Amino acid sequence: MNATNLEKGTELPPLSVRLTREHLVRYAGAALDFNPIHWNERFAKDVGLPDVIAHGMLTMALGGRLVTEWLGDPGRLIEYGVRFTRPVVVPDDGAGALVEFTGKVAEVREDGLARVDITAKFDGKTVLGKAQAFVRPA
Repeated sequence: MNATNLEKGTELPPLSVRLTREHLVRYAGAALDFNPIHWNERFAKDVGLPDVIAHGMLTMALGGRLVTEWLGDPGRLIEYGVRFTRPVVVPDDGAGALVEFTGKVAEVREDGLARVDITAKFDGKTVLGKAQAFVRPA
């Protein structure tokens, strides 16, 4: 589905992503982010985390994917920001962690620029705060 017309209230098709430890290793290699909280269970627990956690920027990127897949043209995404509010804990059980993304056009300005509010949830709790994307019309 490609968004050609931006209308306030339009809901984006939801996106569900299951993150596994393999995803974290691949992301670490691509991003050169080898912080042990993302791969070493003992270290993560020693610093007070419940287990290994997903990279915040990986979670953020998946929220961006929700928007760009809807737009059909990633060049229409002109600004995107989030606050990291809660970690995504990724157990080493083969199933991983299910992160669910939804989005809604919250505002359309006179020049056609639209604000999309994104919600990202893991285990029923929001993991990104003030996640907003600004997109231009087609």
